[in-house]
Amino acid sequence: MARAVQRAAAKRDFIIHYVYLAENAGLDVAKRFRQAVESAYAQLAEMPRMGAPAKVRQRKHTGVRIWRVREFEEYLIAYKPRRGGVGIERIIHAKQDYQRILK
Repeated sequence: MARAVQRAAAKRDFIIHYVYLAENAGLDVAKRFRQAVESAYAQLAEMPRMGAPAKVRQRKHTGVRIWRVREFEEYLIAYKPRRGGVGIERIIHAKQDYQRILK
């Protein structure tokens, strides 16, 4: 069974975005965001190459791909395909500079 493994930075990103949405858009929106992210993780684990390759400068992020969260398209999941699924590196808001974040 394919898995999505969330890195510590991605966990922190998720919490920050969840809290922001809960405080500014309401708890129902934040809960829908959580469900959308979990669904995206499951899809990525099953089909790791479906995201677009990211243009990053750091070698440690070679192979990172980007996927938008359905219904929350302003949120991007940065992940790496790996044996048996994906490693979730970060969750980034589209207005953020992902190249700077993925240093």
